Amino acid sequence: MSRLKRAFDVAGSLALLAALAPILAAAALAVALDGPGPVLFRQRRLGLGGRPFTILKFRTMTEGDPEAETRRDDPRITRVGAVLRAWRIDELPQLVNVLRGEMSLVGPRPLLERYLPYYSPLDRRRLEVPPGMTGWQQVHGAARHGWHERVDLDVWYVDHQSFWLDLRILALTAGVVLRADTAYAPDGSQRSGIPDGAPRERP
Repeated sequence: MSRLKRAFDVAGSLALLAALAPILAAAALAVALDGPGPVLFRQRRLGLGGRPFTILKFRTMTEGDPEAETRRDDPRITRVGAVLRAWRIDELPQLVNVLRGEMSLVGPRPLLERYLPYYSPLDRRRLEVPPGMTGWQQVHGAARHGWHERVDLDVWYVDHQSFWLDLRILALTAGVVLRADTAYAPDGSQRSGIPDGAPRERP
């Protein structure tokens, strides 16, 4: 990770934590009052170089398999959770992951450890940079694409990453968040499950 990117991550995450403190507090209180369970959801994800770390999110679901694919109408999603997911508020605790150096503000989406055996050499290229809270894939309809399409977007970012590209992605993210309907594909699914099709080799 470049020094400029890391410095920007630290400054940006601190500024966002301060600016969004009322929203974070309100979300935490709403989750606590909505039902039993912890306020924060913790899950192991793949970080830079494939090293695992624990990602933080606001809890949006009840019991059940946390690694199962979710849908807009998933009965496990709580009332408060549906709102947090729609506006991406459940992702805000990841600012702490950014401060810790486990994530960046911009980068490929961090995926579950159990997906690693499915990675082809091309797929592994997405692990060459730190995972991000948002990224090139995320602002180009990640929920609507299959595995190969998402990997292509991530690898494009790895090959073209720059400070100015990160700023562009952050600006695009604001538009994505304001359109709450982009969290799911048109059929109500989130196409973020196990890789589809046969693994591809590097072209």
